[in-house]
Amino acid sequence: MRYLALLLSVLLCGCVKPPLYHSQSYVFGTLVDISIYGETDERAATLANHVQQDLQNLHRSLHAWKPASADQLSELGQVNAAFAQGRSLAVAPDLAAMLVDARQLSSLSDGLFNPAIGHLIGTWGFQRDEFSAQPIATLAIQKWQDAKPSMADIVIEGERIRSKNSAVKLDLGGYAKGYALDRAVAYLRQQGVQHALINIGGNIIAMGQHGDQPWRVGIQHPRLPNAMATLDLPDGWAIGTSGDYQRYFMLDGQRYCHIIDPRTGYPAKHMQSVTVLVPPQAVGKAGAGVLSDVASKPLFIAGVTQSEHYAHVFAIQDYLLIDDTAAAYASSSLAKKLHWLAKPAKLTTISQHAQP
Repeated sequence: MRYLALLLSVLLCGCVKPPLYHSQSYVFGTLVDISIYGETDERAATLANHVQQDLQNLHRSLHAWKPASADQLSELGQVNAAFAQGRSLAVAPDLAAMLVDARQLSSLSDGLFNPAIGHLIGTWGFQRDEFSAQPIATLAIQKWQDAKPSMADIVIEGERIRSKNSAVKLDLGGYAKGYALDRAVAYLRQQGVQHALINIGGNIIAMGQHGDQPWRVGIQHPRLPNAMATLDLPDGWAIGTSGDYQRYFMLDGQRYCHIIDPRTGYPAKHMQSVTVLVPPQAVGKAGAGVLSDVASKPLFIAGVTQSEHYAHVFAIQDYLLIDDTAAAYASSSLAKKLHWLAKPAKLTTISQHAQP
């Protein structure tokens, strides 16, 4: 399906195997696909339903522009209202921890990953369910750029938070899917599940494998409705893609995507997609799911010339870049893992230095 950044492709053989349970729902504005292998259908359905419900709750809590109910803002909406009014607010421990994590990741990216620019995202029309061409609001864009909202403006003291800048409006759209992946995996492992694959709108994380074979996923072609390559996803690894082909509009022949460059206030240009492959992370660090969601954004915004720098900053060895001319650049590590289905006309392998 074209709006997914990655196509799920499970390898099956003709032999009899333990059951593979499969469920789908629509959360975070995208398709959520859960596959559980080796459990009875009844138990797998119970587990998958719990995960789906938890994702729905998380979605309502973290929604940047929709209220949780007719008479109540989402938890993130309440935070944004407090920031705009210069108030501090007590938040749930999970949200406080998320914001600490997101602030650190934003700092690592030199602000290219910046969840504080919700006003800019809204100004471009990307805080809605449908996207259509609209006049570019030059003055409003400049207003929010001049205000320089950043994650560094957020003060977190225990479970109370405030902002030193009333222009900060949080939009965790580039973080929440990855966080949800890590949360789902933690629950399934706690329940004794050994083998599963979870796909939230193209951000995918693997547990165990599919029988005697690893889970195999496909990397979406940014201009065609099918996969351009596949790779095997080992236990605990996650993969994510940022692209200009899911949420965008066309105006006067130019494509405007939802990934905003915080340095300019305008949608990032020069890239069609960036895919990162992330190994399991050490305890106490951002999880593989979160990094699969976050790390692709700085690489997309920075473009080919600076991608290696930000890959090193986030300790990402495996990444694939497709620029606006459809030329592909694969890190030497990832190049060895890819199985091309539609090899680009121009493919360059990026030699890598030692990770920091």
